[in-house]
Amino acid sequence: MRLLLDTNALLWALTNAPRIEAVRDLLLADENEVFVSAVSWWEIAIKTRIGRLDADLPQLRAIAHESGFLELPLLGSHTEMLAILPRYHNDPFDHMLTAQAMAEPMRLITGDETLSKYTSLVIPI
Repeated sequence: MRLLLDTNALLWALTNAPRIEAVRDLLLADENEVFVSAVSWWEIAIKTRIGRLDADLPQLRAIAHESGFLELPLLGSHTEMLAILPRYHNDPFDHMLTAQAMAEPMRLITGDETLSKYTSLVIPI
């Protein structure tokens, strides 16, 4: 199975937060591929710059790479999917991650249950 981590799930996974326990087996299963979107790195960079998050982006990227997570680039096909998504909330990063999951397709692991309104590909934690 191909899994895409929402930014919140990515941070929980990289810091071994208790919230990630619900999907730990999925993330560790050899048959699954775990992806981190360039959108999540962008979100972390922006939130760090404006003081909403205290994070070391190069260190997080290194830990993700060491953990075997794969990087998902942002593609034109992802933006085409974004263009047709309804607006159930106003987070542009969540919109893009949802669009990527739907366009690929892959399962989106997230702490935001609102994203389940978009697609059954969402795995809420």
